Amino acid sequence: MNTTLLIMAAGIGSRFGTGIKQLEPVDDANHIIMDYSIHDAIEAGFNHVVFIIRKDIEKEFKEVIGDRIASICASHDVTVDYAFQDINDIPGELPAGRTKPWGTGQAVLAAKNVIDTPFIVINADDYYGKEGFKAVHEYLVNGGKSCMAGFVLKNTLSDNGGVTRGICKMDENGNLTEVVETKNIVKTADGAEADGVAVDVNSLVSMNMWGLTPEFLECAGGGLQGVLREKSTG
Repeated sequence: MNTTLLIMAAGIGSRFGTGIKQLEPVDDANHIIMDYSIHDAIEAGFNHVVFIIRKDIEKEFKEVIGDRIASICASHDVTVDYAFQDINDIPGELPAGRTKPWGTGQAVLAAKNVIDTPFIVINADDYYGKEGFKAVHEYLVNGGKSCMAGFVLKNTLSDNGGVTRGICKMDENGNLTEVVETKNIVKTADGAEADGVAVDVNSLVSMNMWGLTPEFLECAGGGLQGVLREKSTG
């Protein structure tokens, strides 16, 4: 079965300074985190890569990252496509004063014309490890429709300060019911806390790794349209 790796990279330049060239290598071979994610995804069985970027960084992105990775992908019979996230590409009217894109939902919708297989969504600059890709791929090829890869909080904490994580809430059947954004989670002698409140280090958290199917794209536009209506009238 064909499956797609969807990499959200539209904000990658702004998160690392003035340009993509400031992306920091993470090993002696000058690989960046994205190299590891793509390698792990290909090993798990994904055979199509889609980069979601902004049109204004297309040239630099391809020069610094895209062309090199496309060459590597070609050697594994993995195809590469691009989709462009634009703040005005929405199913409705842009609320007054809005200057930033709408995050994961709009990013995924931006790729609707280049995705016709089950797909996994990840951030460009997060490290996930092999097991998440394997688990989501297995879920999708066995007929799963939508899932989120959960990561144990204690394995995602930093020794260099606080982190923001989406702490997951689930029902008795293990279905995700809510993701609670929790900021400034820091390690403590007893585990972890956020702004002085203890946090269970064994909690499952979201790192924005989702397994979805093309059917999701059909309903996501309506969901975003509802959000836009609320923002316009709120």
